[in-house]
Amino acid sequence: MPAHKSHEPKPLFDKILIANRGEIACRVIRTAKKLGIKTVAVYSEVDSDAMHVHMADEAYCVGPAPSAESYLRMDKVVEIARKSGAQVIPIYGFLSENAKFAQLLASEGIVFIGPPSSAIMSMGSKSESKEIMTKAGVPCVPGYHGTDQSSSNLLAQAESIGFPVLIKAVLGGGGKGMRIVYSAEEFNQALESAKREAMKSFSDDSVLVEKYIVRPRHIEVQIFGDQFGNVVGLWERDCSVQRRHQKIIEEAPAPGLDEKIRADLIGKAVAAAKAVNYVGAGTVEFIFDNDTSQFYFMEMNTRLQVEHPVTEMITRQDLVQWQLEVASGNPLPLSQSEIPRIGHAFEARIYAENPRNNFLPDVGPLLYLSTPPPSPSLRLEEGFRQGSNIEVFYDPLISKLVAHGRNRTEALRVLGKALEEYHVVGLSTNIEFLRTLASNPNFIAGEVETGFIEKHRDALFPPPAPPTAETLTQAALYVTLKEAFAGASSSGENPSPWSTLQFRRFGGDLSSQEFVFQHETVPGMRGRHAAVTSTSTVQVVAHPATSSSPQTFDILVKTVSDAGSETMKTAISAVTARITGPNEITTLLNNSKIVTTVVPQAAPNPQVPPSQSNSERLHVFHGGERITLVRPPPSWLSSLADDILGDARSKGITAPMPSVVVDIRVQVGEQVKKGQAVVILESMKTETVLRAEKDGKLKSIACSKGEMVGEGQQLVMFEEEDSAE
Repeated sequence: MPAHKSHEPKPLFDKILIANRGEIACRVIRTAKKLGIKTVAVYSEVDSDAMHVHMADEAYCVGPAPSAESYLRMDKVVEIARKSGAQVIPIYGFLSENAKFAQLLASEGIVFIGPPSSAIMSMGSKSESKEIMTKAGVPCVPGYHGTDQSSSNLLAQAESIGFPVLIKAVLGGGGKGMRIVYSAEEFNQALESAKREAMKSFSDDSVLVEKYIVRPRHIEVQIFGDQFGNVVGLWERDCSVQRRHQKIIEEAPAPGLDEKIRADLIGKAVAAAKAVNYVGAGTVEFIFDNDTSQFYFMEMNTRLQVEHPVTEMITRQDLVQWQLEVASGNPLPLSQSEIPRIGHAFEARIYAENPRNNFLPDVGPLLYLSTPPPSPSLRLEEGFRQGSNIEVFYDPLISKLVAHGRNRTEALRVLGKALEEYHVVGLSTNIEFLRTLASNPNFIAGEVETGFIEKHRDALFPPPAPPTAETLTQAALYVTLKEAFAGASSSGENPSPWSTLQFRRFGGDLSSQEFVFQHETVPGMRGRHAAVTSTSTVQVVAHPATSSSPQTFDILVKTVSDAGSETMKTAISAVTARITGPNEITTLLNNSKIVTTVVPQAAPNPQVPPSQSNSERLHVFHGGERITLVRPPPSWLSSLADDILGDARSKGITAPMPSVVVDIRVQVGEQVKKGQAVVILESMKTETVLRAEKDGKLKSIACSKGEMVGEGQQLVMFEEEDSAE
């Protein structure tokens, strides 16, 4: 009989400390509550009001905002675990794959709810892990995993392997310390950047160099081992669609995979785990070559993964509970033959980032948050509420949408509807991009690879569609009725617009208002990233209600493109409208009931002090789309801004997002060439190199190394060009 049938269950822990934050901490707490286990949260100073802090039974501050001074402080986490009497479960990120941390806990008599430190060390080293896998009969990608880390040797190894090659941090993960290099000329700069990023993320700058497969898929197998030598594979996940080498959408099982290959993958993953006597949750990651259908071992993550919910959805298992069972000394809940595979599941990661600006991360408050309701076919793994702040110090992951269906088509339909219903205002997110991705014909067909986004960039980033007459009408009517509310007594009923001054005209004529809206092409972005493509005027004429007819409005919409040509003129008569929620307007338009969400946001002109601007953004969620409209400030105010700043921004480099200045590569007076690295920034654990857009002489530097800078802040200035030139 299998070991899991022959042992009496041992009791689970009374209390666990979750050495993490955000959505995963909240997700662990939910399982702990289900099992009657008390939870202890740790938090940095900026996370004192975080969701996981409120959900936990106990919470302790672990230090200042930077993770190196808080969540990565092993001594403080151990002190809190000892004080609270809790066992430690790190899940992923921070200290989850730190063998020293596991050893420290063991020396303190505290259970580390994870694999043995020996497995963490073996699999944490990409070079050692590949040697172990080769001996275990698991195929590996050709590459150099040696100890000679000199740049000359690594370059020679890359040339021997043949470009393109992939530089990877030996202790890496999550795309950190990873660079693709296509030629010898760019190798040393990429190596330097990868090593610097690796040192910051893992306190070790060792790298390996391996062959870069041109059309790869990223397929991984969820494995679990217990203390009795049992190891199982809980099917595979496809995580191919990525940006910046980081996963953005995952699914299980992998689409279009031959059953023989699937069985071979799972068999090799189990063999990999057994080779290191693995215990607990882990993921064996493979590169699958689309051109040859061959697969190669990439790495083993000795932890539970961000994307584990898709496996939970198709197996109907709680993998956090499995971790607790195994760590308590119990055998695996199921044998390999008992693990079900039910339907298909997707996970979409909701990030604070701007896909149209190279997926650069964004920070700030969640001013407005409305999420789709959970159901048996939809899970929402979230760690932030409306009003929460997404901080520059941590990963920009806000939440995860996990959709399940009887097949891939049904699961995609559930996911698409959920993305339409997910509304965020206050910072940029990738929600619109994910919706476009999920509806892409090539993605629907399952034709995925790690270069999917770049390959289909034009289709995934179409020119922003201008607002329709219907959308503009909804926005104008929302403002009309909201302003009517502001001028009337609050009675719970829609007041008559005629009760307020803005709807009266002396002389008895019908009231008429005109609104000017500018269309913003990148919703949520500020400063130079928010381009305007069209300007619309919407005239609203209100007709009073009578005993035989309700309040109605006549609408005239005119839109003029940025080039000055009229692109739309639409007249709509006899529209009825009412406010049906704080951010909701319901209208009867052309005999159709239309419900629209409109979220106003004060939007000071980034070029003038906020006190001098009265512009406003309207974020309109309508028909599954999000359109951002701007009610511009008076023309005299815009002119004042131009007079104050002129075109200074065009003669320098500004920060594309809130970040920390990592390095300044130039000096005042230096002659800079186009494409030369000028400033290196870091935001949310990701480095960004800012380069000169043209040749020029550096006039001034307005930032310093280690300084926190805001989006749009001037970093360097160039000399003005000679007018004669």
